[in-house]
Amino acid sequence: MGATDSLDSAGRDGEPNAMIDPRYFREVLSAYPTGVCVICAQGEDGRRHAMVVGSFSSISLDPPLVGFYPAKTSSSWQEIAKVGRFCVSVLGDHQLEYCKRFAASAPDKFAGLSHRSSPAEQPVLDDVLAWIDCVIEFTHEVGDHLLVVGRVEQLKKESDGLPLLFFGGGYHKIEGLTE
Repeated sequence: MGATDSLDSAGRDGEPNAMIDPRYFREVLSAYPTGVCVICAQGEDGRRHAMVVGSFSSISLDPPLVGFYPAKTSSSWQEIAKVGRFCVSVLGDHQLEYCKRFAASAPDKFAGLSHRSSPAEQPVLDDVLAWIDCVIEFTHEVGDHLLVVGRVEQLKKESDGLPLLFFGGGYHKIEGLTE
């Protein structure tokens, strides 16, 4: 086998294959670190909804667009979609507890939690690195997920702290930066 050849977990030769094992796919993709955000929304009825995502990204500067990929089956996303807007709270490396809280199923994920509202009256978690207030521009079905594109209306960098990262199947802090 040459230096550029590869084998996946099933022993196949690395050629494109529609039958890729989902567990192996996830294992390989875990080599790429992602930041962790909480997507929040509050409906006119006052009910708040939230979900953790590691798939958040900037899409466009002009117009300012961001995106993320919730599972089609996510009940939290279904509630956020009904609101028509959302606010992203970018988690710092000291906020793993927020991540755990908002990744779990609960009737009110905000119960007993101090937070505030964005200019558009959407929940913003306290002590986050940044927040981004968006209107849902469109969603597009992509496999077993949706691509949600949000048009940014307001945003603010709150801190120069370091982000919470998801890498290799777990959460991490940045130990040091390279130049």
